[in-house]
Amino acid sequence: MESSQTENLTDTKQDDDARQSKQEDEEARIEEYKKLMDQKIALRRNNQNPERPDANYLRTLDSSIKRNTTVIKKLKTINDEQKDGLMDELKSVNLSKFVSEAVSYICEAKLRSADIQAAVQVCSLLHQRYKDFSPCLIQGLLKVFLPGKSGDDLDTDKNSRAMKKRSTLKLLIELYFVGIVEDASIFVNIIKDLTSLEHLKDREATQTNLSLLSSFVRQGRLFIGLRSHGHESYDEFFKDLNVTADQKKFFKKALNSYYDAVSELLQSENASLRLMEAENAKVLSAKGELSDENTASYEKLRKSFDQLLRGVSSLAEAIDLQPPVMPDDGNTTRVTTGTDVTPSSGKEPSVLEPIWDDDDTKTFYESLPDLRAFVPAVLLGEAEQKLNEQHAKGREQSSESNAEQETEVHDNAQTSSATEDQLEGKADDVAKDSEEKEKDKGKEAEKSKEKDLDRKTEKDKEKVRALDGGSLDNLLQRLPGCVSRDLIDQLTVEFCYLNSKASRKKLVRALFSVPRTSLELLPYYSRMIATLSSCMKDVPTMLLPMLEEEFNFLINKKDQINIETKIKNIRFIGELCKFKIAPAALVFSCLKACLDDFSHHNIDVACNLLETCGRFLYRSPETTIRMANMLEILMRLKNVKNLDPRHSTLVENAYYLCKPPERSARVSKVRPPLYQYIRKLLFSDLDKSSVEHVLRQLRKLPWVECQQYLVKCFLKVHKGKYSQVHLIALLTAGLSRYHDDFAVAVVDEVLEEIRVGLELNDYAMQQRRLAHMRFLGELYSYKHIDSSVVFETLYLIIMFGHGTYEQDVLDPPEDCFRIRLIITLLQTCGHYFTRGSSKRKLDKFLLHFQRYIIMKGPLPLDIEFDIQEIVNW
Repeated sequence: MESSQTENLTDTKQDDDARQSKQEDEEARIEEYKKLMDQKIALRRNNQNPERPDANYLRTLDSSIKRNTTVIKKLKTINDEQKDGLMDELKSVNLSKFVSEAVSYICEAKLRSADIQAAVQVCSLLHQRYKDFSPCLIQGLLKVFLPGKSGDDLDTDKNSRAMKKRSTLKLLIELYFVGIVEDASIFVNIIKDLTSLEHLKDREATQTNLSLLSSFVRQGRLFIGLRSHGHESYDEFFKDLNVTADQKKFFKKALNSYYDAVSELLQSENASLRLMEAENAKVLSAKGELSDENTASYEKLRKSFDQLLRGVSSLAEAIDLQPPVMPDDGNTTRVTTGTDVTPSSGKEPSVLEPIWDDDDTKTFYESLPDLRAFVPAVLLGEAEQKLNEQHAKGREQSSESNAEQETEVHDNAQTSSATEDQLEGKADDVAKDSEEKEKDKGKEAEKSKEKDLDRKTEKDKEKVRALDGGSLDNLLQRLPGCVSRDLIDQLTVEFCYLNSKASRKKLVRALFSVPRTSLELLPYYSRMIATLSSCMKDVPTMLLPMLEEEFNFLINKKDQINIETKIKNIRFIGELCKFKIAPAALVFSCLKACLDDFSHHNIDVACNLLETCGRFLYRSPETTIRMANMLEILMRLKNVKNLDPRHSTLVENAYYLCKPPERSARVSKVRPPLYQYIRKLLFSDLDKSSVEHVLRQLRKLPWVECQQYLVKCFLKVHKGKYSQVHLIALLTAGLSRYHDDFAVAVVDEVLEEIRVGLELNDYAMQQRRLAHMRFLGELYSYKHIDSSVVFETLYLIIMFGHGTYEQDVLDPPEDCFRIRLIITLLQTCGHYFTRGSSKRKLDKFLLHFQRYIIMKGPLPLDIEFDIQEIVNW
C-alpha cells in the first residue's frame, strides 16, 4: 500500500515537472519572439532615417583594394556566428567604390533560414552607410526570379535554383519589414510570375511555386490582410508598413485564383490516377501481374499526385482555406463491386446474370444509330425499290380498267335489239377508237412520269455528292483512326452519301484487310457493319464468307506461323457475333474445329474466340447450354493434354472469363445507430466551429458502451481531413477531464499503430501513418504525453530494423518515408523544444537524424526544404 502511494506521488511530481518545463519553454519562445520584433522595429527606425557618414569620415577608413576585396568575399558566407566580426570589419573599411561588388557577393550567398536575420543586419549596416547600396541590392535580388537560362535544365540546377528563390524571397520580405525595401510593388511582379497559369504545364515548376507561395504567405500574412496567429501586441508594427489596399486585394485575388487552378489540376490528376488504378485492376484480374512499364508509370503518377496534394494543402493552410477534398475512390481498385457479383447455379446462369457487364458495353453493342434518320432514303437505295413497286402497281391498275371497259361494251352489244345493228356497228367503231386513244395516252403519261422521277433522283444524287465533296478513298483512309463510338458512327453516315454497289465492295475489302496488329479496331469495324446491315443487306453477306474462307484456309494449312493473322480473323468473327451479324452456328463450328485439333496455334485461336464472345454466348439463353458443353470439353482437353504453362494459363483465363467461379455477394458492414452517430460527429460534422458541440454530444453518450468504439474511431484520423487532426486531439483533451483512462488508451493505441507501421512498411498505410504522427504531435501539444515519449518515437523511427537481415525490406535505401514521418512530428510539436533540456535532446537527435539522411542519398526537393527549416530552428 505504501509503495503504491509512493509511486503515485512520484508520477504526479514527474507530470508537474513536465508541465512546468513546457510552460517555461513556451515563455522562452514568446520572449525570443518579442526580442526579434523589437530588433526589427529598431532596424526599421534606423533604416528609414539613416545618418550616413560624410565623405571626409569615409576617407579616414581603409580604402585599399586588397583589404576591401578580403572583406567583400566574406559577404558570400554570411551566418550568425560570423555576423559580429563581419560587421566590425565593414565599419573599418570604405566600400564607396565597391558597392556593386558587395551586392553581387550578397546575391550569390547561399543563405539558410537561420542566416536570414544575420544577412538583414549586415544589409542594414551597408544601407545606413552607402546611399546607392539599397537600389543595387534590390535589383540584384530580383534577378533571381527572372526566367532561367538554357543551362538551367538539369535537375541539380533546378533544385539549387528553387532553393535560391526560397531564401531570396525570405530575405526580401525581411528587408521590407526593416525598411530597406520601401515599395511593396516588387512583390506584385514576383507573385504575378509565381501564380501564372502557364507554369501549371511543368509539374516541377508547379511544386516549386506552391512551396514559394506557402512560404511567402506564412512569412508575410499582412500582404493579404491576414493577422498573425498570437502576438497581437505587434499588429501596430505591421499596420505601419505601407501595403496599400489595392496591393492586398491583388495578392489575395492572385493567391485564391492560383489555388483554384491548382485544385482543378489536382482533381484532374486524381481522376487520372483512379482511372489508371481501375485499368491496372483489370490487368491484374486478367493476367495476375502488371508489367514493369505499367508499374513504373503508376508509381510516377502516384508520386506526382502526392507531391501536388501536399503542396496544395500547405498553400490552403497558409491562406486559411479548407484543403481540397478528394472524391472517395470507393471501389476503384476492385475489379467488380459487391452488387455485380451474384451467386449463380450451374444450370441456368443466364437467368441470374446479365449478358453485358455494364451499361456502356450494352449501349455499344445494342444501341445502333438509325441511318434513315440521318441520310435521305434515295441514298440508301430504298427510293428505287419503292419506285419499281409503284410502277408495277400502276401497270396492273391500267390493265384492270381496260378489261372492265371491254366487258361493259360486250354486254351492251348482246342486249341491243336486232333493229339497231347499224347503230351498234357505229358504236363499236367509236369504242375501239376511244380505247386505243386512252391506251396511248396512259403509256405516254407513264413514260413521262418515269423520266421525271429518274431526272429527280439523278439530280438529288448529284447534289448530295457535290455537297459531300469527299471521295471514298479519303473515307477509307480515315477508317484506322476511328477508335471511338462517335467517330465510327459519323464515318458510317458519311459513307451512306457515297453509297453504291462498287463502294460497298470496296468498303468490305477495306474492312476485311484490317492490319493484324490492330485488334482494337475490330469492335468499331463490326459496329459499322452492323449499322449498315439495317439498310444494306449485302454488306454482311459479302464479309462473312470471306472471313469463314480465311479461317478454313488458315486452320487447314496446319503451319505454326501467322499467329497474329489467325487471332485477328477469329476475333473479328467473335465481334460480329456479339452484334448478331455472325450466326452462333459459325462460331461454334470454328470452336469445334479448334478443339478437334487442340494443339499449338489452335489453342491460342480457341482462347481468343472465347475471350471475345464466349461470355456473350454463355449468358445468352439460346446458346448457354451448348457453350457450357464446349467449356467442359475445353477443360477436359486441358486436363488430358500435357500443355505448357502459357497455354494452360490461357485456357484457364478463357474458361473463367466465360464462366466465373461462384462467389458470395459482398456484405456491407451494418453498424448500430449509436456507432453511426459517433462516426457522423467525428468524420462529417467536426470542424473549428462545431468542436464544442461535438464534445458536448460525445459527453452525453453512454460511456461504458461507447468508450472502446470511441478509441477506435479516434485512431482513424486518416478517415477525416488532415487539417482537422488537431481537433481530434482537442476532443481527447476535453474528454480526458471527465474520463482519465480515455487519454491513456488513445496514446497507447497511437504508439502501437506507429510501431505496427514500421514493422509492415506497407505503401497503402502511408497516409494512415502520417496522420498518426501528426496526432501524436498534437497530443503532446495538449499535454497528454511527455517529451520523452516524443524523442523515444523519433529514435525508434530511425533505428527500427537497422542491423537486422530485414533492413532492406523494412527501410529500403531509396525509401524516404521515415524522413517524412520525422518531419511531420517535428513540424507539429518541434517548436516547443527550443529551450532547456528539450533543446539539448533535440540537438542530439538532429545529429543522428542528419547521419540517417546522409545514408539515404539524394532527397526530393520538398523534403529538402522541410529538413532545411527544421535543422535551422
